[in-house]
Amino acid sequence: MEYKNPKLTADGAILKDGKILLIKRKNNPYKDKWALPGGFVEYGERVENTVVREVLEETGLKAAVKEIIGVYSDPNRDPRGHTITIVYLLDFIKGELKSGDDAADAKFFNLDDLPDLAFDHDKIINDIIRRR
Repeated sequence: MEYKNPKLTADGAILKDGKILLIKRKNNPYKDKWALPGGFVEYGERVENTVVREVLEETGLKAAVKEIIGVYSDPNRDPRGHTITIVYLLDFIKGELKSGDDAADAKFFNLDDLPDLAFDHDKIINDIIRRR
């Protein structure tokens, strides 16, 4: 019998002066839409390490996990298949903002003036705003 299991990702939110860091997706799904930086957990990797690694790869910023925002597990949140993400609020440590890896661009957006977002990141960001 073959078992189907969901894939696991981690996304990070860095807030600064009423703004949130987003990346413009370079690839499908949601190519050219904005999203929280993040990506797939590699086998043997801690989820907390994944989010720090992905943020560095996609934005050039070194960050540290501050707290967990939540777990988002709607089976339809990713058109590639059932994907669960764990979202963390991160503290900026150092670095210069630049896009890299799967990101075509990276910049901070006002929380009250967000672009079109990929996946369910509008719901996630609304959860972040409510928690502030």
